[in-house]
Amino acid sequence: MNTEDRFPAVPTVVDSGNTLNAFPVMTAVAPPPLPVEPAETRFLKWALFSNQGLRAGWSVAIFLVLTLILMGVLRIATKTLLSNVLHIKLSALSPASALIGEAIQFIAIFGAVAVCALIERRRILSYNLIGPTRLRHFLIGTVAGFAALSLLVGSLYAGGWLRFGLVALSGIQIAQFGVLWGVAFLLTGFAEEGSVRCYLQFTLTRGINFWWACGLIAAMCVSGVLWVHNEGMWGVYAMAALGLLPCLMLYLKRSQSAGFWQAAWVTSTFFGFIHTGNNGETWIGIFAAAAIGFVFCVSIRLTGSAWWAIGFHASWDWGQTFFYGTADSGYVAQGHLFTATPAGAALWSGGPDGPEGSLLILPMILTTLLMIVIVYRRRRTVETPSPASQPQLS
Repeated sequence: MNTEDRFPAVPTVVDSGNTLNAFPVMTAVAPPPLPVEPAETRFLKWALFSNQGLRAGWSVAIFLVLTLILMGVLRIATKTLLSNVLHIKLSALSPASALIGEAIQFIAIFGAVAVCALIERRRILSYNLIGPTRLRHFLIGTVAGFAALSLLVGSLYAGGWLRFGLVALSGIQIAQFGVLWGVAFLLTGFAEEGSVRCYLQFTLTRGINFWWACGLIAAMCVSGVLWVHNEGMWGVYAMAALGLLPCLMLYLKRSQSAGFWQAAWVTSTFFGFIHTGNNGETWIGIFAAAAIGFVFCVSIRLTGSAWWAIGFHASWDWGQTFFYGTADSGYVAQGHLFTATPAGAALWSGGPDGPEGSLLILPMILTTLLMIVIVYRRRRTVETPSPASQPQLS
């Protein structure tokens, strides 16, 4: 066989002075230009989303609408079931009626938070419920709530503004009513704190500024002028005015904590505002509700979660309604241990509003605020989790 048959001839490359010219040149091809989004699409994305997901305003609006819808549906369904199917009529002030009402409120709020958490891709516990030593904070808050109420009731009794009668219950009734009211007000603590101090406080913190806070406060005040015609609104106006200057100073200083305290101003005022529909509420009682709401916000800042506030809220209401038998936001319920009646001027006794309507509640709230600051500032080991630091679920 010929050598050329076994080894084919290799074409000769002629070097023209630059060896690199012998190889093919790879020309970079520019990628196709990305499609440009229409201006309307970019504006819609900006209006709906921020770097933390759905904007806080839309989250709050969705939460409030869902809560109202779920609460309305559950109330209609429950009323239909009790009246038309089971033929049961409950007294408005009985523990069974309160238990059902608080359960409806809790389920509606929990359902709304669950839907919002799904939309925002967060865990439910992310809304100010993650902090350390939760059980400990809850138990301490429970003890603190009953102790603070006892201090207030004791002061009213010592001043002659509250009188006690005979024990209204005996035997097994004490345990039965105590447990029923305990469960009812535990649901109250979870529902009201879960909505205001957990979801709303967390969500507004991540997306509010001073001007939005002013706008929300102004909307509540205007609503009060137009539709709420009782003296309780003066408590809302007082809380609105009290928080204006501190929040303005934080805004001007560009403080990193401004968002939290502006949200606290809004949620505390809102907490007082939603109590204006209760019977017998005075401006002192409404202002006290808003002020204790601010104390609860401080507890979140210092403990890292809302568990202290939940325990305090539940035991405070339980002590008023069941243990001491005083009026709670204008209502005197059935099945209370002691019987207490106000005496003297309503400014000091609270009148039909109960201890929360007494002027003495204001130094009690201030004392509670100072105690929680002293105790938890000294022992604080964690910072309040920032909404921006909460990881969203993938």
